[in-house]
Amino acid sequence: MSDRLTGALTRRRAAVPLLAVVLCLPPFYLDAFWLRIGLFSMAAAIGAVGLALLTGTAGQLSLGHAFFLAVGAYGYAYLAGEPGPGLPPALAAVLAVLLAGAAGGLFSPVAGRVKGVYLGIATLALVFLGHHVLLTADSVTGGFNGRSVPPLTLGGFTFGADDPPLTVLGVPFGAEERLWFLGLALFALTWFTARGLLRSRPGRALAALRDSETAAAVMGVDVARHRSAAFVVSSMYAGLAGVLLALAFRRVVPDYFSLALSVDYLAMIVIGGLGSVAGATAGAVFVTALPLLMTRYADQLPLVTAPGSAEGAVGPTEAARYLYGAAIVLVLLYAPDGLHGLARRARDRARRRRPRTPATDPVPSPPQPAAAARPKEHTP
Repeated sequence: MSDRLTGALTRRRAAVPLLAVVLCLPPFYLDAFWLRIGLFSMAAAIGAVGLALLTGTAGQLSLGHAFFLAVGAYGYAYLAGEPGPGLPPALAAVLAVLLAGAAGGLFSPVAGRVKGVYLGIATLALVFLGHHVLLTADSVTGGFNGRSVPPLTLGGFTFGADDPPLTVLGVPFGAEERLWFLGLALFALTWFTARGLLRSRPGRALAALRDSETAAAVMGVDVARHRSAAFVVSSMYAGLAGVLLALAFRRVVPDYFSLALSVDYLAMIVIGGLGSVAGATAGAVFVTALPLLMTRYADQLPLVTAPGSAEGAVGPTEAARYLYGAAIVLVLLYAPDGLHGLARRARDRARRRRPRTPATDPVPSPPQPAAAARPKEHTP
């Protein structure tokens, strides 16, 4: 058993650098459309991982995830842009993530004392309040038209701009190619920090809270503090996702950060599997890529019309929502642990069906001489 476990760990460690190399190749071979899908998927995966920690691990329902994404996106656009303080973009990105965490910290007393559907309704108020502020605070947010997003500059290298021009291995690196590697680095940071958190004592405490708050309190877990901390961490992940989304869109508008976006993130973690980093990533890719792919190939799909067609027709965005709505129903009925659970069960079946190598017969040991029979003692 130990040899089998060692072999599995060795294969996993060897797969990590191989996967990293594979993920670095798309900018050299794919066009801008596919790179944009990858960028939006990586940004969504970062936010979905944060929501998975909050809802899947800590057991707290949140419908306000779009609010914290908006805080990260607009925080970066304001802090790094004009009008605004005009801070260095890298510093503005860090401060935007911290600002989203501070917003979650301000809401954490409510999250520490309210749970279930009541917490969901309370976070729902954040979305409507945030949308109102984004529309009315013109000097900061730009109002209905939003505001442009300055590109991120790090160490003299500019992400998301074609000036100065850059060519790598004969491939011109524009905005999408440069942002791809930034998104990949941020997603890797999110992946490893979230998995480390789940395996740590705070992660086990959050799982205990999800299963039974009474039992967790008996074991010494500070219920209110851990629930508040989970909300702050989830908000910071959402803020980081908002920064990456702002850089990918190059302009932020209030209508994007609506209730529909929060519902999309709930769909991501339900389809992928609650409480799983890999499942949240898979669900984010599915929910993000589906409407973009259906928009591009709308003229080749049955019952789907191109955007801007006749009134009453089903557009690609609506068709995509119908599809992953049906996916949610199927997951809840037949696979409550989502895509991650399906993949795990398929992997276990493949391992059971894999033929085992016959064990070598041990060398027979020479026969031992029989022990001398002890004479029976006579009873008096």
